[in-house]
Amino acid sequence: MIKRKNTSIRLITLGGIGEIGKNMYLVEVDKDIFIIDAGLMFPEEEMLGIDMVIPDITYLKDNKERVKAIFLSHGHEDHIGALSYVLHQIDVPVYGTKLTLALANAKLKELEFKGRAQFIEVDSDTIVELDAVDVSFFKTNHSIPDSVGICIHTSEGIIVYTGDFKFDQAATKLYKPEIGKMASIGDQGVLCLLSDSTEAEKPGYTTSEMMVEREMSNAFYYTHGRIIAACFASDINRIQHIFNAAKENGRKVAVVGKSLERIYHIALDLGYLEVDEELIIPVNEIKNYQDREIVVLMTGSQGEPIEALQKMAKQSHKLLNIQPGDTVLIAASPLRGSEVFLFKTIDMLFRAGANVISGKRTVHVSSHGSQEELKFMINLMKPKFLIPVHGEYRMLKAHRKLAIEGGLADEQILIPDRGDVVEWKDGTLSITGKVPSGNVLIDGIGVGDVGNIVLRDRRLLSQDGIFIVVVTLTKQEKKIAAGPEIISRGFVYVRESEKLMDDSTKLVREIVARNTAKGSFEWASLKQEIRDELNRSLFEKTKRRPMILPIIMEV
Repeated sequence: MIKRKNTSIRLITLGGIGEIGKNMYLVEVDKDIFIIDAGLMFPEEEMLGIDMVIPDITYLKDNKERVKAIFLSHGHEDHIGALSYVLHQIDVPVYGTKLTLALANAKLKELEFKGRAQFIEVDSDTIVELDAVDVSFFKTNHSIPDSVGICIHTSEGIIVYTGDFKFDQAATKLYKPEIGKMASIGDQGVLCLLSDSTEAEKPGYTTSEMMVEREMSNAFYYTHGRIIAACFASDINRIQHIFNAAKENGRKVAVVGKSLERIYHIALDLGYLEVDEELIIPVNEIKNYQDREIVVLMTGSQGEPIEALQKMAKQSHKLLNIQPGDTVLIAASPLRGSEVFLFKTIDMLFRAGANVISGKRTVHVSSHGSQEELKFMINLMKPKFLIPVHGEYRMLKAHRKLAIEGGLADEQILIPDRGDVVEWKDGTLSITGKVPSGNVLIDGIGVGDVGNIVLRDRRLLSQDGIFIVVVTLTKQEKKIAAGPEIISRGFVYVRESEKLMDDSTKLVREIVARNTAKGSFEWASLKQEIRDELNRSLFEKTKRRPMILPIIMEV
């Protein structure tokens, strides 16, 4: 397969290292750059008001003429969610399997992508021949069909990216991994393995999906009221289990949630879901059936179900609300940092009269391999070097530890930071440089216009509120014509803090009089003095530091 001797090989991670989500990896061979995955990450708790987070692609924009292709491993948001933002800047072909490209295309339409997207469909038997390298694929077992690992063939060996994977011995045809092909790739010689680390801290093997299907069917059988089944919109394997359990127990299924409906119809049209048409009913027909005949399959606006469940518990969901006797089956694990939100939601569901099945019963398992499966992948691939990816730092370290237990030497394992350049030189891989990397925050239609300063301001507003002072001066005499008027939001309850407001008004009047008496003064220094003096005074009286905004006007 190798056409020529490659003189330069470099690996760069722009996302997916030291974090869950935002997966984006670059393979540079000679002068060509190949992008593997383009994912997003949902915002952390302190990212107030942020909708999503994507990788910083400054390096790719600066070198766009060298970028030759984007390869996608599967159709989850953390691997395809940033694709439209990348294609806005870089016009290159996108390679992926049938379902992955269908979901990526639907995502572009949802975001009203106006550019050109050249999608090229591949399967696990495809070989993409490019100038510097050949690229091949192998099937992996994940919670979504058409998941593949990606192999970049160089003259120095194969660079293998596993994507997300596990090894389920009872996997159905759509989800069976190509273990024999993986072993064959290992025999050809793997230079570097970039391997999923999500469950590297979990001993043993990940529980089989067969156990989930059995447990789910039992839960359906013993439930007499309505069932609200909540899952991630892109967890197609779990969606199939819910339909199977509904059919076995004589229930109809209503699908609720735009992202779920979109993905469900795509998977159904392409043959990745097996569902009898008579099983499906519109949500507005639920009232025509008895409660024991109904399953509601639901998710939320971002494809995750917990927020929508909370609305149902509060009786504020526009389509469906919890009623006493409902059973809520949560077939999803919470996003990182939202565990407390999940527990509060479960509490609210119980208060609303529902029974909740989650956690204790095996109605959901991880779609990532545990320690023994990660060792198995290493043994199949027999890599010269391992780079653990797709995980927080402690997961990457756990992956390193089990790789050493499996026979790799410490110097064969690299854990780079985001943006580090890992280079093949003189027979070894080492970190030789760094490129721009970080988070680009998406807020509404704004891309990257919200940064650390804006987030800091939002944090301050959320903690101590805002204190606005409006003063109007006459243009000629520079005397106070109106005000000072004080507007407080999120700081104190004004009606119960009249003395504080009067003292603040008096203080501002004194500061303005002192400055205008000088004859000439600067507006900026007047505003800063108001800010400083009020800050000191308010903190002494309340031990709070609101954001203070002085507004000075002339008439």
